[in-house]
Amino acid sequence: METYCNPLDLGYRYQHMDEGGRIRAGREGADPTLILFKGRYYLFVSMSAGFWHSPDLLHWHFQAAPDLLIYDYAPDVRQIGDYLYFCASSRDKNCPILRTADPLTGAFAEVSAPFPFWDPALFADDDGCVYFYWGCTNTDPIWGVEMDPETMQPLTEPKALIYGREAEIGYERPGDNGVVDKEHSVVYQHMKPMFNEKTQRIEFPAGVEKLGNYTAEAMTKMFLSIGKPYIEGAFMTKHSGKYYLQYACPGTQYNTYADGVYVGEAPLGPFTLQKSNPFSAKPGGFITGAGHGSTIADKYGNYWHASTMRVSVNFDFERRVGLFPAGFDADGILYCNQNFADYPHRVPQGPFDAAAQQPEWMLPSYRKPAAASSTAEGSSPALAVDEDIRTWWSAADSAPGQWLMVDLEKLCDIRAIQVNLADEGLTVRFPPESYGDTRHTRHIETEPQISHYTVETSADGEHWDVLENVARECSNGYYEYRGGVTARYVRVVGGELPYGQALRVSGLRIFGNGGGEKPARAKASGVRLGGLDAKITWQPIEGAQGCNVRYGIAPEKLYQSWLVYGANEVTLSTLIRGQRYYICVDSFNENGITPGEVFPLD
Repeated sequence: METYCNPLDLGYRYQHMDEGGRIRAGREGADPTLILFKGRYYLFVSMSAGFWHSPDLLHWHFQAAPDLLIYDYAPDVRQIGDYLYFCASSRDKNCPILRTADPLTGAFAEVSAPFPFWDPALFADDDGCVYFYWGCTNTDPIWGVEMDPETMQPLTEPKALIYGREAEIGYERPGDNGVVDKEHSVVYQHMKPMFNEKTQRIEFPAGVEKLGNYTAEAMTKMFLSIGKPYIEGAFMTKHSGKYYLQYACPGTQYNTYADGVYVGEAPLGPFTLQKSNPFSAKPGGFITGAGHGSTIADKYGNYWHASTMRVSVNFDFERRVGLFPAGFDADGILYCNQNFADYPHRVPQGPFDAAAQQPEWMLPSYRKPAAASSTAEGSSPALAVDEDIRTWWSAADSAPGQWLMVDLEKLCDIRAIQVNLADEGLTVRFPPESYGDTRHTRHIETEPQISHYTVETSADGEHWDVLENVARECSNGYYEYRGGVTARYVRVVGGELPYGQALRVSGLRIFGNGGGEKPARAKASGVRLGGLDAKITWQPIEGAQGCNVRYGIAPEKLYQSWLVYGANEVTLSTLIRGQRYYICVDSFNENGITPGEVFPLD
């Protein structure tokens, strides 16, 4: 295999949550820390009960580590000397910092437990000094301290480094597409009658000092924070003598979940917001979100950014992991190439230009006719080809042999297939002692949950060839065919699935070469809507599946993008007040991409 496709094909573990007797479940993997340690890549992911390792960023092998603080979110790993250091999040105790000389064969030993923290990030500078960053709230900043490299205890007082600035920075606004909606918050509606607009405080009735465990002061802080972005997920990368402090916002459940970056001359600042921001964002396409990640150089000096992508249907923290080529341009700007970021991309085994990366194969399956052996009420086979991971086709029951089929309407050159499975309505109960978080409400499934299915192709819809006979832990299976497969029909046939579920497919995505004409060039225009938004429109294009809107701070720095299917407009909600932008709208279909013309956004 020479390519990968987001979300990454990993064995995401099930989470089972008991919320007062209400059981919810789904697969989760988030907050990835990617590191190159002693010639091998390691990927540590929240709620995975272990970690993955790879020789090449393509073939990932899982190593179970059920004793490695698996219920503490946002695991961070960094190399300091000959050791790999590990820590994760807890607000209820001093968080341990552990280390090992070999994560595959050696034990992790505790070095220190300095203080409680959330979303930790260690950083070892070239001069041997060590720094530590943390923070994850919608009221407090990202903090930083210098640490003693030997004892892993703070040497300095905590310093506030990054605060939320949602009135100036569009991508920090919470809500899908940057639309802040406080009125639909249950907490907001509960507190609003107690809030005095004149004093800007929550006021209790006379004689009442607390409601539940909250004072009026604590509830005031909570009320005023509603609609504020979470500023979280710090990570530090040093390049050419400058320090790039990355942070995530505004919330993991939104399509605009992103990573921004500040730049400084020293590890603890002062820091200045990079003009080109967010440097990692994927607000459109099949799977959205690209926040809370890590940025590293590979064996060849190429940069990669791993981050969190959202599903957030069964619960907000239902998430996956994405990997994106990244880099620094000649002016020192940190960027990710997230054009068509959920299409297959090659991992070159040598130096490459990250900004020039484009998909080699397109998507012949988009909105093509789909049929199934049976369909549950309220579902439809069309939901498996609508390029939205948050919708899915479901079989009517869990009997083996249920199938979903896509008709590409002609013989196509198929180069890769991605089978995205969905979960729905799981209510699996476990013994109370197995719920391992501090509140004893969450159970991480440490036993592999195997999915059995076949991927089959046909030229005529009658005679079928089995391409894949799958029996492994996978929710986002990706299969590459280097020489190509010629077929018109593709189907998935279900076997035994985790917890006896019915076959459910959120995306049967078939990539290859359409063999026809690319669409005409888009005729586009745009207008700024206030300081933080812009509306981009284009005339309908015959034969186009959609458009990829690229934008940025200069004609040659169009580092942001927004993938749009089946529409002729999009509102960009990630802009920075006072920053000028340039726009380019590229049209695309199953045959390729037609670049647009760059124009200034006035």
